[in-house]
Amino acid sequence: MEFTAKFTNPQKQRTNCLVITLFEAKKLSATAEIIDKASSGYLSRLMRSGDVTGRAGQTLLLQKIDGVEADRILLVGSGKDKDMNQLVFNKIVNSMISALGDSGAKDALACLTDISINNRDPDWNLRQAVILINSSQYRFDQMKSKKIGNKIKLQKIALQVQSKAGLKKAGVAIQQGKAISTGMDQARDLGNMPANVCTPTYIAKQAMLMAKGEKKLKVSVLEEADMRKLKMGSLLSVSAGSRQPAKLITLEYKGAGAKGKPVVLVGKGVTFDTGGISLKPGAAMDEMKFDMCGAASVVGTLKAVTALNLPINVVGIIPATENMPDGLATKPGDVVTSMSGQTIEILNTDAEGRLILCDALTYAEKFKPRCVIDIATLTGACIVALGKIPSAVLGNNATLINNLIDSGKEIEDKVWELPLWDEYQDQINSNFADMANIGGRDAGTITAACFLSRFTKNYHWAHLDIAGTAWTSGEQKGATGRPVPLLTQFIIDQL
Repeated sequence: MEFTAKFTNPQKQRTNCLVITLFEAKKLSATAEIIDKASSGYLSRLMRSGDVTGRAGQTLLLQKIDGVEADRILLVGSGKDKDMNQLVFNKIVNSMISALGDSGAKDALACLTDISINNRDPDWNLRQAVILINSSQYRFDQMKSKKIGNKIKLQKIALQVQSKAGLKKAGVAIQQGKAISTGMDQARDLGNMPANVCTPTYIAKQAMLMAKGEKKLKVSVLEEADMRKLKMGSLLSVSAGSRQPAKLITLEYKGAGAKGKPVVLVGKGVTFDTGGISLKPGAAMDEMKFDMCGAASVVGTLKAVTALNLPINVVGIIPATENMPDGLATKPGDVVTSMSGQTIEILNTDAEGRLILCDALTYAEKFKPRCVIDIATLTGACIVALGKIPSAVLGNNATLINNLIDSGKEIEDKVWELPLWDEYQDQINSNFADMANIGGRDAGTITAACFLSRFTKNYHWAHLDIAGTAWTSGEQKGATGRPVPLLTQFIIDQL
């Protein structure tokens, strides 16, 4: 989809479809008032007759009317002014794109800045619209013999700007929306790809392809032999049962030169998780291909950052492996030594994400980071605690956590903080090693973060548990692309 910012007289704009909003209580938006006057009160008559009420999400498509150059006019209900918020705006945009898809229009001018949302400027409307529209058009058909494709004819959307002076800023908002959408699509493609294709080697190759021709982005890959030299015994304990070799993939984006301290993102890349010897139940095990969505979000975020050419340094680190049962697989009760030198008693091989992350978090120190954020589909307990709306955030620095929360609110990719109090640390004590890799049934998300916290004492760190937000189940099964919006917004906010 092609997006542009435009400042024009909507009455005189030649387009296949002009999209304007109406409010309940027979209230016209600013653009609707212009069109109503040009058409001798046609829109007002429609509202008085009850043909359209302005209810949020309601649509009515009109063919060409006198006094207006557009071939069609799509009326979209926006509800009541006092009820307007981000959720209602999302509903409006989704209704708009659905109606446009059915209309046969090839291009449209959408006047969405007529909608006012508390604490949001008009450019937020534009960026959010781009993300929502692109997300609605996403299809994953790479593995189908007959491609699904996109049947709608709509190819171009111009987004109306309130003033000529605002065109430049609106253009930036649209560019950000497009970049975030592209990063989300990359993350969703990786997440949706079946595990027999999306192996650790595949992720490494995709990262290298993404960096090809990009002067500011470099990718390097460590093999298992390299990891042994670095004494990454924890990460290698997970890959021991797999015939697919583990990879440690590093993406370095240098937008601020050699001296700028980077934001470091560490993404869990378990390309399939059987649970290992602590085997998972068979039901819905196919969804364990999504256990690398943390890694996918790192790749997607670096794609967005590169597309935006942001003047900041960002490093992505992806420990990638399968977790499989095998004669060589790690057994419950085994003790391994991490890259940090700390020893770990592995009481449950299905708590493998933290085992690969801890060595990657130790490895992150070499980049002298301004902060480190790890992203992982880590615990089912997170879904029990928070459901599937926010991701959980925990960490050792209040400013970093608050910044992530604020960025999540700005981009509508919410996170919620859980406590990381010292009292929880006792739950991962071990009789035979420095720590155990599980802490019992209680507070599973928190004790997983307690484990990771023991490897992050030398820098500011936050942990995002995306177990509830990285993918959806049921008829709409598939990767969501979250938290690419959150991470990209956070990086933009650091400029």
